[in-house]
Amino acid sequence: MNFSTVLLGSTVALAAVSGAQAADAIVAAEPEPMDYVRVCDAFGIGYFYIPGTETRLKINGYARFQVSFGPDEVNKRQGWGAQGTSDWDAFSRAYIAFSAKSDTELGTLTGFFASEFNADNDSDVGDSLINLDEAYIQLGGFKAGFFYSWWDKGLNGETDSLANITEFNSIAYLYEGGAFQAGVAINELEGATTKANGIGVQGIASATVGGVSIDLLGGYDTEVEEGAIRALVSAELGPGVFQIAGVWASDPNVYFAASEWTVATSYRYNATEKLAITPGLQYWGDYGFVSDADQWRGGLAVDYKITSGLASRVSVQYTSRDIGADTEDFVSGFVRLQRDF
Repeated sequence: MNFSTVLLGSTVALAAVSGAQAADAIVAAEPEPMDYVRVCDAFGIGYFYIPGTETRLKINGYARFQVSFGPDEVNKRQGWGAQGTSDWDAFSRAYIAFSAKSDTELGTLTGFFASEFNADNDSDVGDSLINLDEAYIQLGGFKAGFFYSWWDKGLNGETDSLANITEFNSIAYLYEGGAFQAGVAINELEGATTKANGIGVQGIASATVGGVSIDLLGGYDTEVEEGAIRALVSAELGPGVFQIAGVWASDPNVYFAASEWTVATSYRYNATEKLAITPGLQYWGDYGFVSDADQWRGGLAVDYKITSGLASRVSVQYTSRDIGADTEDFVSGFVRLQRDF
């Protein structure tokens, strides 16, 4: 074997090795499989699967700007944003909610969380306030956590006031049998009416027939040993919804504390797909549980859908109150702009 033969063999071997290395360098790895987000409408619009699980998640909320007007103590009591510094007030709010649902052998399992972020420049409270709105677990008809009670349901519009405190740490069960519902709830009353840590008991029965629904609701406050009952009727009537409600209380309690009895009514007139007009009226007998004292309120709420996801509401209410020789009349309300998502 001469030198040229050895050189030629070495060159061929190097070329083969280099070719193999080059070939290895350009080989691309197989792409990893991707788990895309899947939409699910089994629980309503807006739910999607959390990747890698069978849990459906929905995220929604709103951004709101509102200017309230009227006597500052009225606005503060009604929760319209005023902090008691003037007869008008502007504030902003962001609300966000997370709802997670999944199917189980015991029924639908739900986890819900919602929070409010409020901005008001009043110097007494700073410029912002974060508030836990609701947080609860629900399995079928069983529900436990911090949530709005059945007393929170009211009439259309902004005229009525049919409850006292409506949020509690609670345990509740609601039976749903088609057109009929019945439920019971136990509420913790810590700091609600007294400094003691007692409980409240609620019961509800509801029925829906055609376009008419009836709610019968009762609550008993064990701390003050007083209770209240309420009836509410809603009926589709013409181009809108007519509602009427009445409340009776044995004495002030956590569920109702404004008067011994009251009756309220409203009619939401859907003028167009974008415009709704809701007049309302309410009367309180033995206001403040004072004999021969009363109060009445009449008002109007106008809702206008500016575009998809953006709506406005204007509320104007006139209130007249007579307690003995003291008479008070005032106008209150608000202008609201809200973007829902």
